[in-house]
Amino acid sequence: MTIEEVRARYQAERAKRIRPDGNAQFRPLAGDFADFDTDPWVEPGFTRDPVVDETTAVIVGGGFAGMLTAINLTRHGIRDFVIVEKAGDFGGTWYWNRYPGCMCDVESYTYLPLLEETGYMPTEKYASAAEIFGYCQRLGEHFDLYPHALFQTEIDSAEWDDDKDRWQITTSRGDRLSSRFFVTAGGILHKAKLPGIPGIQDFNGHMFHTARWDYSITGGSPTEPMDKLGDLRVGVIGTGATAVQLVPQLARAAKDVYVFQRTPSAVGVRNNGPTDEAWFQRLEPGWQEARLQNFTKAVTGQHPEPNLVDDGWTEFMWHDTQQQAADEAEVRELEQLDLQTMAALRARVDREVHDPETAEKLKPWYGKHCKRLCFHDDYLAAFNEANVHLVDTDGRGVDHVTQTGVVFDGVEYPVDLLIFASGFEVTTPLEQRLGFDPSGRDGMTLGERWADGAHTLHGVLSAEFPNLLIIGTIQAGFGVNFVHFLSESARHVAWIVATAEEQGIRSIEATVEAEEEWLHVLYGVAMGLRAYSSTCTPGYYNSEGNPGPGGARNLVYPGSLTHYVGYLERWRNAGDMSGARVER
Repeated sequence: MTIEEVRARYQAERAKRIRPDGNAQFRPLAGDFADFDTDPWVEPGFTRDPVVDETTAVIVGGGFAGMLTAINLTRHGIRDFVIVEKAGDFGGTWYWNRYPGCMCDVESYTYLPLLEETGYMPTEKYASAAEIFGYCQRLGEHFDLYPHALFQTEIDSAEWDDDKDRWQITTSRGDRLSSRFFVTAGGILHKAKLPGIPGIQDFNGHMFHTARWDYSITGGSPTEPMDKLGDLRVGVIGTGATAVQLVPQLARAAKDVYVFQRTPSAVGVRNNGPTDEAWFQRLEPGWQEARLQNFTKAVTGQHPEPNLVDDGWTEFMWHDTQQQAADEAEVRELEQLDLQTMAALRARVDREVHDPETAEKLKPWYGKHCKRLCFHDDYLAAFNEANVHLVDTDGRGVDHVTQTGVVFDGVEYPVDLLIFASGFEVTTPLEQRLGFDPSGRDGMTLGERWADGAHTLHGVLSAEFPNLLIIGTIQAGFGVNFVHFLSESARHVAWIVATAEEQGIRSIEATVEAEEEWLHVLYGVAMGLRAYSSTCTPGYYNSEGNPGPGGARNLVYPGSLTHYVGYLERWRNAGDMSGARVER
């Protein structure tokens, strides 16, 4: 196909998915669907006495972001902190996601932080969810974080007290915490969402979200095969990264599997395998940081030599096709490289899937940066099995759910179990994902201040919200290896807290002028991305194609993560906290 023909196909596929409601097409796990949000991993009836405490920092979230913030505070000699976590243990997304086949798509030697400090050797190149959750528990033990954690607890309110220069925080357990600093480290892959399909509430069979897997229905466990699905027909809504890992497991266990697809994922080779212990033992001190930096450069077009990781990510992301081109010739060259990557991934579908009609429906027609690439060795081949049925909805999604099945285009597909692999809220308002709306100076809420989109310095500080430190992707960085971003953000936040303590700073927040300057930095870097995004099918990267009124400000730093980190490092090294309003 010519470039013009591929462009036309991209636009045609995108047009099928465009809809005016954007993120509003999904439902939160609340109200009539609150049962979907029940924690399946804790015993019901947990109680404890309320905690009343004054502390240096309250950290919301016990995933990698919150844990790494606490660990970095410890390195600065600050142990006076409290971690508030909804779940029953540390782990964040790796606490909630325990569905069969769940693992990380970034190699464990770069993804799992602090391996040298803990002395841990991952068992496989791509660690399973169970192993990663266990490693989170190991971090909690190694760095003595458990005494600081309030589990099965949610924030009810967080209000800045200008007279006392403290955050006054209440929780669902009746806790009253008074804290100098308030760190939101709620993550982006923790708040599950359901597609707003008519009739879901009428379904008489079993149903759940993959982030709340019910092994009492399927049998098995995160480490054992499912053994209760042999007579059941299973429907899966969603074909993103979760479904790519889940469908092969269901294919081995269920009577029939119906995979309902709006947009196919691009799926490359994973090639997992056990860790070579001899190789691991030969690694020299400092190896993980070097490997981490090498990988991030390799997937952002910086061509490090040697390529230490040399996997599917580095192969397909070796050229950063979102970068700003110098001239028209370079624009065309970058576009051609992107087309070649996607053509190679479509060719793999033909090699893996026997039925030509099914293969065509599984081919991705969008740029490689439009959706997160997937890597798996069994997903495509699963559609060769007689019990696995692809129901391609041509971008529309299913029509409705009945008491006994799922309907598309006038055909009802009977299912006994309906599984939603429909992902998480990523670009919805921060207060919606946190579950509370912080009140800053003069009672202004974050939702009110950010009604037209985010206002921050580096995505971390916000004017009118003293001593509020935000770890999230909006107006901040991102990366293939998300934990690399979280590690750098946690380091930055802990430095701000420690420096404020050392220098007797009562409060720190962004200035309005600095917020606007940072926004224009983001605009400058994003110039090339806007044209690229206009070709993309809707997904969580682009707020389902409808970013809403705040979309112009709710940017993620679109350049290399190393470049974003450079802004943070230069700001810290300057020492003058430029762009911050500081009260001593």
